[in-house]
Amino acid sequence: EVQLQASGGGLVQAGGSLRLSCVASGFRVDDYVIGWFRQAPGKEREAVLCISSSDESTWYADSVKGRFTISSDNAKNTVYLHMNSLKPEDTAIYYCARLHNLYISTNPALYDYWGQGTQVTVSS
Repeated sequence: EVQLQASGGGLVQAGGSLRLSCVASGFRVDDYVIGWFRQAPGKEREAVLCISSSDESTWYADSVKGRFTISSDNAKNTVYLHMNSLKPEDTAIYYCARLHNLYISTNPALYDYWGQGTQVTVSS
């Protein structure tokens, strides 16, 4: 059974850091594109960072460039979202998802499996 388990969210002050984890089961993360998305109250879900292990490519939203990075540990079948210099506008529920394609897309409709989401709250 394919599953994604996101964790690591919490409450942090502006300027702080968090590391989110996305543990996959039922498939290998290095066979798919894995994306991190977020959804703030009243807003649409948006792509934050995506990684394709097959061609070692990544995509970053402009709003997180220089602050967030993504990495994967294939041995643990886990993808991480490293968030630094957090801002109040980063507050959202963060989701990881699997894209059934080798090439990155930021369209959430193309992702076939989603984790349950983890809340990130950044206080000012």
